[in-house]
Order: sequence, then C-alpha cells, then structure tokens
Amino acid sequence: MLDDRETAREPGEGAVSTIARAAGDPSWRYTTVGRYLHNAARKFDARVLAILADRGWGEVRLVHVNLTRCLDFSGTRLTELAKRAAMTKQAMGELVDECERIELVVRTADPTDGRAKIVVFTARGKRFMSAFRDAIFAAEEEMAAQLGEARMGDIKQALADYAEGTRSRGGAERAARVRVK
Repeated sequence: MLDDRETAREPGEGAVSTIARAAGDPSWRYTTVGRYLHNAARKFDARVLAILADRGWGEVRLVHVNLTRCLDFSGTRLTELAKRAAMTKQAMGELVDECERIELVVRTADPTDGRAKIVVFTARGKRFMSAFRDAIFAAEEEMAAQLGEARMGDIKQALADYAEGTRSRGGAERAARVRVK
C-alpha cells in the first residue's frame, strides 16, 4: 500500500515514482523518456520547418523531410526507402510522388539493375538539402543557446550512444572519444 507522504519525482530526478506506477494513475505517461524525446523532436522539427519556410521552402512539410532523411545522395530504391522509414511500399510510393511534384526527387533507372528504379535528388532537391542542413544547424544553435553548450554536447552524445547501443564512458576514456558535433 502506498503511503500518502510519497510524492512523484520531478522530471530528471530518476525513475518513475511509486505513485505514478500505482494502478489507475496515468501521470507516468507524461514523464517518460519517450514522451520527452517525442516532445523535443516535435519542437525541434517545427523550428527547422519554420526556418526553412522563412528561407523560401514553405511547401516542404515534415513528411517530405522524413523522406529526405532516408534517401542516400547516390539514390535509393523505393523498397529500401520504405524499409528505412518504416512505411509500406505503397505509402512510400505516394510520398515519392508528392516529392516529385515539388521537384525534390525523381525516379530514374537503377544503373546496377535496368529493371529497377531508384529515387534520386533533383538539382532543386540538392539545394533543399543544403538549406535543410543550414536550418538544422541554426535550430541546434538556438537549442544550445537555451540549454548551454555543455548540456547540448552531452545530449547529442548520449542519444548517439543510445542509438548505437553503446555505453557511456567515464574519465579519460570518454575524453579521448571523438565527440558528436
């Protein structure tokens, strides 16, 4: 039985509290790493899109950006794009159609297999990627100004470690490691 004196922890204070784990208490949903990552990613992506819009790329939406994040500069087959984006081939085909309409990408013959098509960036798509890179850097600079350079570096390194499945290193071993920039 929970004691009335127990209180939930504030974000960043550690694991979910005993109270939040109690049956029927939905507050745990708002203090999970997944929720914080989701909210931060939405805020960051919205800022990147706003910067892009200010720089003349107002027709580009987040779904278009998600395609460009999966597309290799040398081109990628539609089936591979769908796999990388965790989408069906049909849904990816529709997204590629949409990106073709705004002239970011084009389908072309795969040089390694004449029967297959690959999706490649158009000249306009390459210009978009340059603008996208600049918008990301600008949004990261704004985020670092809010959080501080050290925290920003720690966040990037921790997320890279987590995504790669590596453990954080301490002391001299960590200092010797190449930092994510």
